[in-house]
Amino acid sequence: MGARNEYLTYSDWGWAMDPMGLHWQLEVLYDRYQVPLMVVENGLGAFDEVVEEAGEKRIHDPYRIDYLRQHVQAMETAIANGVDLWGYTPWGCVDLVSMGTGEMRKRYGFVYVDMDDEGKGTLDRYRKDSFWWYQRCIVSNGEDLV
Repeated sequence: MGARNEYLTYSDWGWAMDPMGLHWQLEVLYDRYQVPLMVVENGLGAFDEVVEEAGEKRIHDPYRIDYLRQHVQAMETAIANGVDLWGYTPWGCVDLVSMGTGEMRKRYGFVYVDMDDEGKGTLDRYRKDSFWWYQRCIVSNGEDLV
């Protein structure tokens, strides 16, 4: 896994979160190759908790919104500095089984899937707060990051 960087924060699974590193890498790659770039497979695996509010199941995931906001801002800075960035695709839009750990509890998506690590659950889906945030981000082409 390597040494931990004291200036970075880490996910529940020990992955470094480094939006400044994304910005830097985009500029390095574009400077070197001078071809359009896309950021793919970017996201945050986290423990999401379902809460009952006003008779509805809700998932508040401000940590995911913050992660995405910081990475979108890093890409905006790279674009402002001349990087030709064509697109961005975060990890799966719905929760799925983690390829790395085989766990369902490692949640990635904007949509919560009711299933546990043993394959038990209703498979019902619930939109997380990040779903609504990312929808606004897309509609505004990254202008609305609140």
